[in-house]
Formats: sequence, structure tokens, C-alpha cells
Amino acid sequence: MTETTDKSFQEIMKEKAAAIDEMLSAYIYHGQAVPDTITEAMRYSLLAGGKRLRPILMQETYRMFGGSGTQFIEPFMAAMEMIHTYSLVHDDLPAMDNDEYRRGRKTTWAVYGDAMGILAGDALLNAAYETALEVLGVCETPEQYRRVGWALKVLAHNAGIHGMVGGQVADIEAEQQTEPLTAEQIDYIHRNKTGALIEASMTIGAILAGASTEQGTEITRCALDIGIAFQIQDDILDVVGDSAELGKPVGSDAANGKQTYVTIHGLEHSRAEVERLSNEAIAILQKLPGDHSFLESLVRYLIDRRS
Repeated sequence: MTETTDKSFQEIMKEKAAAIDEMLSAYIYHGQAVPDTITEAMRYSLLAGGKRLRPILMQETYRMFGGSGTQFIEPFMAAMEMIHTYSLVHDDLPAMDNDEYRRGRKTTWAVYGDAMGILAGDALLNAAYETALEVLGVCETPEQYRRVGWALKVLAHNAGIHGMVGGQVADIEAEQQTEPLTAEQIDYIHRNKTGALIEASMTIGAILAGASTEQGTEITRCALDIGIAFQIQDDILDVVGDSAELGKPVGSDAANGKQTYVTIHGLEHSRAEVERLSNEAIAILQKLPGDHSFLESLVRYLIDRRS
């Protein structure tokens, strides 16, 4: 790894997350004249902590493929975390999962009310695209414009009905289904609801760094493995995790009668699948150029995480 070896991987992740928190704080409308309540709700949601997994994956993929500097990658990192946060804000609403706690504190709607929770999510989604579009102001060559345009398309596509939103729709419909879910249904939900933004994060990092089409295809495969493994591990932690570590109640899936990868396949198979997907992702990374040691460590960290 490029970081000093006397630090634990968790310490390094916390440092990276803290740096991203500082960056995100600077992107909330830059002091423009907008209603105080909505900016307060947006900041409450966006700066609530978390692993910052998606922007870290984007940044590290960018570096792996030789990307340097921050002017092209940071706005996309911020945009990705805004989109991820808006999805959580809406996911917590009474009409969706009706969750009052996330990351150890009250959810946005529980603090600001249903209406402001909806609007805070809407505002974060729009702010994400405004933020990503700032990159156009620093493009100087046709190639830079091409890369940024391609990255913008991936961001919008994977966040919408062909990605995260589509997966959320399938998840809601699955909750209303009385018969058992098929393995194909669970796979679709995981690939889209969770995997799509992780895929977009790593793909955008590769695009902006100038990776080849073939390399981009491989990193997309790697990201999908990571995304699905991450969600299966989430399902596992909902069964065997600790609420104090997770920052939210465990057992909510079972209490709500929700079918998950674990309820369909069982714990033993689920754990084996997380390991298989993670090993496959690492094998793909090892075939790619550049320094991918941090990304490999990150994949291993995600297998063993407890929150």
C-alpha cells in the first residue's frame, strides 16, 4: 500500500473518510442564498458520517489507472456521495422503510419531518448533478470533454431506473410478493439497488483517468462483484450483527418479513458467496495495471466488516 504500514487499515479508511467529509462540506451551495432549513437538512444528511466507500473506490480506481490531481475527480466523488445520501434519506422515509435511526442517530425525516426529508433528498440529487457539471469548467482538450461527458452519462444512468432506482423499485415490489423470491430476483435487486452506484464509482474513476475500454470493462466486472458481496454482507449483518456497531437496529429484515439473500440461501452459503465474489474481484484487480494494493485491502476489509 502507498500509506504508511504502521497504521491499521481501519485507521487509513477513517482518515480517507474524514478528508472526504471536509471536501463534501465545501460543496453544499457555497453559501448561496437558499432557505436555511433545506441547507441544514442537506448538511445533516450528507455529513452524518459513514464509510464513504463509493468516493474512496472512485478515487483509488482513478489513481490506479494513473489519474492525478483533484480537479477532475473530486466533484464526481462529491456527486456520488450526494446521490448515495439522497437514496438513504428517501429509503428511511415512512413510505419506504420507516427507519428512525441510521449511523447511530436520528434519520433526516425523523428530525425535520416527512416533507423536508423528501425535499432534502431531492435537493441532494440535484446538487449532485450541479457539482459534477463543475468539471466542465476545467476541461481544456476534446479528450477531457469526452471523458467527462462519458462519466456524466454513467453517473446518471446508474443512479436512475436502469440502476439504483430500478433496484429500489424491484425491492419494494418484492416486499409485497407473497411467494418466495427467486435467486434471479435477489440478484437483480443487489446488482441495481446496491451494485449500480459502486459500479459507477469505479467506472467513473477509470474513465476520468483514461483507462482503455477493455480495462473499463474489467473494472466494471470487479465493481459488480464488490457491490453484490457488500449487499450480501449487509444481509448477513442484519442477522448476526451488533446494533451498537451498525448504528441501527439489527433483525429489521426478519421483523418486517423481508426476504433477503440470507433467507433464501442461508448463512453458510451467503458467507461463502461473499468470499467467492471478493476473491474474484481481487483476481480481476491483480490483472490490471497500476498499484491496486489498497483496493485489494479494501475488498478484504469489506468481507470482514462488522458495520
